[in-house]
Amino acid sequence: MAMRLDQLARDLASSELIGDPGTDIASLAFDNRKVTPGALFFCVKGLASDGHDFAPAAVEAGAAALVSERKLDLDVPQLVVPDSRAAMAPVAATFNGNPTAEMKLAGITGTNGKTTTAFLLRDILESAGLPSGLMGTVKQVVGGVEEEVVRTTPEAIDLQLSFRRMLEAGDEACVMEVSSHAMVMHRADAIDFDLAVFTNLTQDHLDFHSDMEDYFQAKRLLFAAGPGASVVNIDDEYGQRLAADFDCLTYSATGQAADYSAVDVSFDAGGATFLVQSEHGDLPVRTGLPGSFNVANALAALAGAIALGVDPDEAVAGLTGAGRVPGRFEPIDEGQEFAVLVDYAHTPDSVENVLRAARDLTSGRLIAIVGAGGDRDRAKRPLMGRAGAELSDLAVITSDNPRSEDPAAIIEDVLAGIEDREAVLVEPDRDLAIGMAIREAGPGDTVVIAGKGHEQGQEFENGRKIPFDDRDVARRHLREIPGSAG
Repeated sequence: MAMRLDQLARDLASSELIGDPGTDIASLAFDNRKVTPGALFFCVKGLASDGHDFAPAAVEAGAAALVSERKLDLDVPQLVVPDSRAAMAPVAATFNGNPTAEMKLAGITGTNGKTTTAFLLRDILESAGLPSGLMGTVKQVVGGVEEEVVRTTPEAIDLQLSFRRMLEAGDEACVMEVSSHAMVMHRADAIDFDLAVFTNLTQDHLDFHSDMEDYFQAKRLLFAAGPGASVVNIDDEYGQRLAADFDCLTYSATGQAADYSAVDVSFDAGGATFLVQSEHGDLPVRTGLPGSFNVANALAALAGAIALGVDPDEAVAGLTGAGRVPGRFEPIDEGQEFAVLVDYAHTPDSVENVLRAARDLTSGRLIAIVGAGGDRDRAKRPLMGRAGAELSDLAVITSDNPRSEDPAAIIEDVLAGIEDREAVLVEPDRDLAIGMAIREAGPGDTVVIAGKGHEQGQEFENGRKIPFDDRDVARRHLREIPGSAG
């Protein structure tokens, strides 16, 4: 595929084209190491580097033209714009033939629940006969083929290419998680959303956003863009604000008056059963995901699917048959006499939700493994420690992904939120901490390993990453228990 430079410039309101407007563009790139001959290179300013500094290397690698924020002394055509990053999405959409205009596109945003809601919604759409792609934290699915992901919402160039690949592979819809970073950094611009879903907003990412209001305003952008339909959680105060500002379908997992309201909720080891009161009548739901937070996720997926045109009864059937989500309240069973659950909970609210759900299913003690990631919102660490200690019978504080920070310093931040440390153990080595918690468990107990969920690596300083999967580590320790079935 190739397009003329002036064709790509048409969607940019404020731009100056310097050089030959008929220059053929064969590909798009924002990383000079990925430039191929004929590429249009975007000079994007980052936190640690400026793409303008890499423009000469991009030209040397074969870039046919540049998108820059100032005229550069280089002998190639240039598209000068106010913001190179903001220009990526509309240019990438045009270059790929505006693929989202030809598919049903659902965007899920919120602090917690994005991944589970996205998985459930995709399962419902697939069950209803609508081949659907997936983009999110755990994986990307294109034409039924799973692919690895680097971040929750890819950069616009990669994102628009993925949409085009989905169309070419036969996908008629796509369900994607939309992070607040993606909205602020224009990754999700130039997308024709048929549906926007808001799950909740709780403390996270305050290393990126100045405060909770700034965080909310980033989420709000998805709804201000005018999606075809909006679905919001009115059990959440920020969801109530969205419902007041926009024409939204609402849902409540606590029985509040809403377009979709869950009542008669009950839980067991196999999941949850509840009745959804809606304009389509009372819809009986059975889901394999326990916990009130998962009732909310199920409601979001159900309401979203119906908003996209799925018959309500088909949507309920698809939800009932939906699979489990990797690393979300995932049980690890090696024949032991106690439960082990692995969950991605990495915010104070999600740790609280997971532990409350686990408590409802536990006859014995509840043991929680809690840690916090480095180079991320530091203010949430003591809150996570407090939730972990107050809602469990024994808390094991350990490392998560320390990244460039000192693991011991992160642990001290987590411990700062815990007043009574009598039932608290500290083990910086996550592998040993998991083993310690498992050895402490007895019949009827539950061990919750919070923080990393589906992740398959642990991140340290200088970008070093070692293979590490909480689920595999837990299985190994369980098999070492005397008399274990493993």
